[in-house]
Order: sequence, then C-alpha cells, then structure tokens
Amino acid sequence: MNYSAEAVLHDGSRIPIAVSGTGRALLIPARVEPRTESEAQTMRAWGADPDLGPKLGAGLSLSYRVIAADYEGHRMAHPAPDTLTPENVTADLLAIADAADAGEFGYYGYSWLALCGLQLAIRTDRLWALIMGGFPPLDGPYESMLAVTRAAHSMAAKAPAPAASAVEAPEPGDWDSAAIQTDEAQTRQFLTLYEALQDFDDAAAAVVPGLPRLAFAGSDDQIDYSPLWGGVQVRIGAPLAAHEGELTAAGWDVRVLPGLDHLGAMHSGVVVPLITAWLESVAQRHT
Repeated sequence: MNYSAEAVLHDGSRIPIAVSGTGRALLIPARVEPRTESEAQTMRAWGADPDLGPKLGAGLSLSYRVIAADYEGHRMAHPAPDTLTPENVTADLLAIADAADAGEFGYYGYSWLALCGLQLAIRTDRLWALIMGGFPPLDGPYESMLAVTRAAHSMAAKAPAPAASAVEAPEPGDWDSAAIQTDEAQTRQFLTLYEALQDFDDAAAAVVPGLPRLAFAGSDDQIDYSPLWGGVQVRIGAPLAAHEGELTAAGWDVRVLPGLDHLGAMHSGVVVPLITAWLESVAQRHT
C-alpha cells in the first residue's frame, strides 16, 4: 500500500493516509492493507472478513477519492488513554481530512467508528454524506458499552502486559477477546470515550439539515455478556429496527440486514454493494 499523506493527531502521534481514486472525497478510518495469512486465518475463525479493508478501498475508489487511515489500528499502537474524547476523535478525523486536502468529504465507519462518525457530524458542516454501520444513531448502547468496557479495563489492568506477538487487535465491542489481547492503556482509552458519552442524548443530536445519511446493522446484532463482563446486553440491530420509522422521518436511510450479526454485517460482500448503491442513490437525488 502506498501512503500519500500523514496527519498529526490530537496527541501528537502521526498516522499514515492512503489516498486512491478520483471524485468526491470519502474518508474511511479503516485498514486497507492486506492481512497476513495467519491474521486472515484467525479472523475467519471468528467469523470476520480479512479481505474487508482491501475490497472496501478498491470498490469505493472506482467512483470516489478514498481517504483511508487505520484509525483503530493506530490507536491500538498509540493509545490515548486519557484523551480519547468525542471532541478529540473529531479533531483527529478532521486532521486526516485536512492532510488529504479534503475540504468536504463523506464518512463511513463501523461499530465504534460509526459512533465517531455521528460525533463528527454534529461538530462539523464539512460532510456531504454520513454512513453508520453496526451502531444505531438513536438509542445507542452507550450505557451497556460503558459497563463492558469498565470490566475489560479492570481485567486488563490486573493482567500482565500482552506479548509483542499478541494476536491482532480485536474488533472493539468484542471485549471477551479484547481483555486478553490488550493492555491497560488500550482499554482505558475506550473507557475514556464511553464515559464522555454518558450524557450524550442521541435523540437530540443535530446534524446539518439535509445531510444524506445511512444507518445499517444486522438484525441479529446483539451480544449478551456474562456477569464477569458487566452482565449487560449490547443491542444494536433491535433499536435500529425499532426506530426505523422515526429515523426515516428525521432524514435517515435505514437498512436492517436480516439474519446478520455484528461481524456478518461488516463483511465486504455485504458492505461494498450496500454502500456503493446508497452513494449512487445520493448522487441521483442531488443532480
């Protein structure tokens, strides 16, 4: 992968950026490099798609100027344990867009990176499209994710630091594996983020009027955690389905994907055609 830019983030760390394609700018805070074979095998065993990043970047760059930066991977390598707040995440995403010379840009994020997209959308007027996957824009699981993250952080703080050869960073939200694979600083940054979001009222979140926006999730996207992990239920698909009418009336396009869970709904075979078709519909609506 050829990196064509670099952004300085709020904590002074630097993140490489890959830019490909032409057209309207589209920021995806995702890894677009191919995985190693060992990483790919592990991901497949968990039900994840190791080809997601490369296929996402390649597919979207056919029609858009894709700005890709592995923000999750960067934060696992360079944690911001005390400063990963919604405001600073927004500043980081804007810094990435600035480094790629994108004044106006679309944004796609999945799971906690979708949550970050909503925080971005209420703090800037530079977006031309917002796509949230795997996290509902209304009735989001902020309280339950805080409980799970507190449990994960407590366990990470008590555990020895993972070896340098530890397994690839987990999908945030899969805290069963995260507590084993991550250290105290890595988990504490997500604790900082969710603590800062406890007073966030997503029902009152105001994005720029008329902003095209899509929310999607699998209908079976729900995780039930044992008491060891806070004994909570993280519901993503159900609230999206329950509030579909309300969200549509507020200007959202909503897709509830039958039979898919959190990992299934982020597979490249699902995400690439879904996003491509929706972005094409946005273009048609605004011509």
